[in-house]
Amino acid sequence: MLAVAHGNPAAATVAQFLPDASAAERAAAWARVYDLEVNDVDGVVAKPGAVELIATLERIGTPWAVYTSAPAQLAKVRLTAGGIAPSVLVTVDDVSRGKPDPEGYLRAAELLGVPVTECLVVEDTVVGLTAGRASGALTAGLKGVPADIELPDLHRLDALFQGLE
Repeated sequence: MLAVAHGNPAAATVAQFLPDASAAERAAAWARVYDLEVNDVDGVVAKPGAVELIATLERIGTPWAVYTSAPAQLAKVRLTAGGIAPSVLVTVDDVSRGKPDPEGYLRAAELLGVPVTECLVVEDTVVGLTAGRASGALTAGLKGVPADIELPDLHRLDALFQGLE
């Protein structure tokens, strides 16, 4: 289940795993999962290298955003727990079609005021990379996810950006 759920909107995951459930049963299952996720941030930390990467991007004046398949409340709770405060946050609440559709990445680029073709989408899921590619952005994949640039971790991406200073 985790292999399918990671990176996908929760409602889509619930529908996939409960195909015979009624709409009310799926809604109740989603609400339970959401409640657990929002109220349990024990052990939630930023990915290794994320905080350093963000500091480098800010130091060199490179705009950045977060686009997530999570609803806004959950995204804010989890990002705060991880010590990340994006100036631009696009969530599943802000789009009509979630990943793998590119809408969220296109919206993030628009809010940053940067052409999407000048953006780098960093993802650790196939569904996210699919959305990133479809948006027209350059893609970077973590955890062995195939992309234009394959990264072992965010420390490596931080080092690449530091090289631009």
